[in-house]
This record gives sequence, C-alpha cells and structure tokens, in this order.
Amino acid sequence: MTAASSDQKRLVTAYILWLAGFFGFSGLHRLYNGKIVSGLFWFCTLGIFGVGQFIDVFLVPGMTEEHQLKLRAKYGFGPYGIPSPQTSSSETIAAPSPEEKRIKLLTAASKHQGQLSVTQAVMETGMGFEESEVLLRDMVRQGYVAVDNHPQTGVVIYRFDELVS
Repeated sequence: MTAASSDQKRLVTAYILWLAGFFGFSGLHRLYNGKIVSGLFWFCTLGIFGVGQFIDVFLVPGMTEEHQLKLRAKYGFGPYGIPSPQTSSSETIAAPSPEEKRIKLLTAASKHQGQLSVTQAVMETGMGFEESEVLLRDMVRQGYVAVDNHPQTGVVIYRFDELVS
C-alpha cells in the first residue's frame, strides 16, 4: 500500500467517524487521530453542543495529516513514507562508515553501467549532494574512478571502468 492511499483511507475513516457525531458519538474522529483529551471532551459534551463538531469538518484533514506524520516518524519513516535515517530515541543506528558509503556508490554505479552522476548517487544512496560529490572526488584522487562529461548535457560523470562490461 502506498503512502498516498494510506493517507486517503485514514482521511475517509476520520470523516466517517466525524459523521458518527450526528448520531451521538461525537469526538470519535479526534480519538482516531490521537487527540485523546479533546476527543473525550467532545464525546462528553456532544462535540461542544454541535459547534465544535461542525467546525471539525474543516479541521479533520489537518488532524489526519498530523497524526499520520507522527505515526510515520514513530516507525522510522519520513513524511512521504520513505525510511528515515532517524529512529526513536530508544534505539540508535550507527552511521555508515566512509567505506560502507563507497560500497553504496559502487553498487549504484553498477546499476548505471559503470557511470554515475552526483544526482544519481544521491538518489541511489540517500546521501546528500555534497557528501556524494566529496566521496566521488576522493575516489577519483585515489585512482578508482575517472571523470568525464556527458557529451550532450555536459553533466559531470564519474566512470567506474572496472564495472563496465
């Protein structure tokens, strides 16, 4: 399931729970989106006598998005459902060593017929532009990689001649 379809399902569910307020079950949409205190208050006061319930029709999308972002962060994902390098405070992950990063670059280059631009390196490895470029230049300096320019675009291409078949 994609992050977008998950967001849509959560929003639809929140609106269905919001509609339950018209049947005496106000606040369920707030409870569903992690707003426990206000959800219980809405439940006990019939959505602040219907006024709060009515106003929430405009607030449900923001509530839903906020809760979805919190859930993704809790489970180690970024805003778009992509795994995030940050983890919860109870668990830590050691940053990859420069050698592990070079291996990621080699793997990326092998997927691109032994040639890699900085942009491709960023997309394949998840490292930043500056970090990728510094590592690639270091590999050039050490003699592992050659530098060229793409004939049509002029983009700097790092060639891993040993990977070309």
